[in-house]
Amino acid sequence: MSKAKILVIDDEEIVRISCERTLVPEGYDVDTASSGKEGVELFEKSAYDLVLVDLKMPGMNGIEMLVNIRGQRPEQKVMIMTGYDTVEHIVEALSSGAAHYLEKPFTPDTLIARINEVLGIGI
Repeated sequence: MSKAKILVIDDEEIVRISCERTLVPEGYDVDTASSGKEGVELFEKSAYDLVLVDLKMPGMNGIEMLVNIRGQRPEQKVMIMTGYDTVEHIVEALSSGAAHYLEKPFTPDTLIARINEVLGIGI
């Protein structure tokens, strides 16, 4: 049985692959999407314990994704990933309902620790 089902939405293939390679061996069930549009389609078809969303993507950005997702399921836990770590971005993400944020680049250990923190695993 998996620890949790996670949706990773990022336009960078290397980030999606890295998340999947880190999380699957840890017992997580992972789906990935390369765009906000694809992410919304997957989100609408399945239930997720956590959605990881890149802040800066072409088309629908991370904050728009966050608002869309939380509009559909207000209880949904969403974590924003960003390589643009400014106070303004963090405040905007958290005030829009993000459960947490993750600065890029991140290590596998940091990814796992932050996800476990948000999901309350091992606490």
